[in-house]
Amino acid sequence: MIKKLTTHGNSSALIIDKALLEILHIDMDTPLSIATDGQSLVISPVRDASETDRVVSALDEVNAAHGEVLRRLAE
Repeated sequence: MIKKLTTHGNSSALIIDKALLEILHIDMDTPLSIATDGQSLVISPVRDASETDRVVSALDEVNAAHGEVLRRLAE
């Protein structure tokens, strides 16, 4: 997908399609992190730390219960 910037007051704006926002679960209230490596612009939704902790905890439980089977499947 190729986009062009649009003028918004004295600034430039990038219009993001609704379908893309829905896929990423981003709405007007979602905080966004903007970073660059000097060549690319990376825009990522900032997720709640408790959500990340919950996923890590669930992964730990799965690994504790099924780690050996998962290791054998990976071979």
